[in-house]
This record gives sequence, structure tokens and C-alpha cells, in this order.
Amino acid sequence: MPNINLSDKRNRDAVVKAESVRVEDPIRYLGPKGGQTYTRRILKSTVEHDNETLVETFKTPEAIAEALINDDPEVDIERFGQFLWNTSKVYVNPDEELVFRVQQTELVRGPAGKLLETRNRERPEPNVDSAIPLRWTGKLIPKQDAIKRFLFAAKLQVVHINGLTYDFLHGMASELAEANSLLLLGAGESGKEPLIFRRGSIPYRGFLEGRVDGDNYILLLHLSNMELKLPKKMEKKS
Repeated sequence: MPNINLSDKRNRDAVVKAESVRVEDPIRYLGPKGGQTYTRRILKSTVEHDNETLVETFKTPEAIAEALINDDPEVDIERFGQFLWNTSKVYVNPDEELVFRVQQTELVRGPAGKLLETRNRERPEPNVDSAIPLRWTGKLIPKQDAIKRFLFAAKLQVVHINGLTYDFLHGMASELAEANSLLLLGAGESGKEPLIFRRGSIPYRGFLEGRVDGDNYILLLHLSNMELKLPKKMEKKS
């Protein structure tokens, strides 16, 4: 649950929490004997038995085919199918050696899929819990317009941590509910920077939505990294 340093339209700020919004699945899957099913990671193969190793060992496709007929060089009977626990993602080079300093590259493509630019991936620092709070930009977007303009990738629920932050967030939710609009949030000194929750994560635009029912409130932070626009030809026709 990340912290968020948030300000309201009066430039008062407070550190609150943001938690993921999860809807519990009412459907349960049971096994043949009525037991609860569960997910497990299973080892499918290893580098000692992949296609590249077989080619390096047997040299020709004919030799590989003969080996597969006579034996099982592509299978490790003792290890394949075992359960995996506490796994971590690593990067390897063509020699199957671990690498520790990886330079990631971004491919920028246009609307038609054409490659426009290749550049080194930047890894910006998080800014949602910095000394500078997320700004109340004052830019309100009606909900009906927002769902047509932006593609929302995720949402978080902003929650209070004590009585003072309850009043703080309840007031914000009341104002947004009355306006029936989403508020654009901005990071940085200018209040125009995107929201970054973890180092190197995807920058998002943040849109705050409020709902109120008496003393109860919900404050949702909708996240978007894509704006929906008409092609230029259609814009001219309209």
C-alpha cells in the first residue's frame, strides 16, 4: 500500500494511503473430490535440455531426430514438472550467464505501428510520496467526457489513516461528487508531471473521483497512460 502526499484546492496537504481495488471472485473451482483448487508454478524445461543445447550437442536435425526416437534428451525426468517456490526474474546473455547491469531499450511506434524511435529507457524516480505533494490542478473533466477521452489502465482507492485525514479526504470526495467530475492530479513543482509510483514504473496521469453517502466516502484514483484521439482525417470530416 503506497503512501501518497496529496493536497486539496486550499493547498493543504496530508500523507494518506492508496490501496488496490479488488473485486472478489464469487466463483470457486473445485477438484474431482470437492477440494479447493489452487495455482502452482511448474518447471517446464531447463537450458540443458532446450533446442539450442540439442543443436549444439547433436549438430544436425537428422541426428536430433534419431536421438529423440532412441532416447529422451529433451527431458529431465528428475526435475521436469516439479513445483517452484519463491522464484525471481533474472536476465541472461547468449552464453546463458547471469547479467547484472541491463540497459533496456524503448521502441516508440506511431499509430500505424511504424517504428519512429529507438531510445534508452529512462528510469524516473517515484514522486507520489515526495516532499512536494500531488497538486490539485483544478481541472475538472465531466465523467462522461473522461471515459471517451482516456483509456484507464488501473485504479487505486485513497484511504485515510486517522481522524484528521478522514475529514481531509471526505471533504475532497464531497466536492468531486457534487461536481460529478474527475479531477486531474499533477506531480512536481509545476503540477504538470505524471505520477510515478515506483522507480522505473510506467508514468500515469491521475484522475481523482469522489463518491459520498452520508459519513461514508470513496475516493478513487484512476490511472491512465493513453489518450483516445480521432485520426486526423476523421477530425477534419467532423
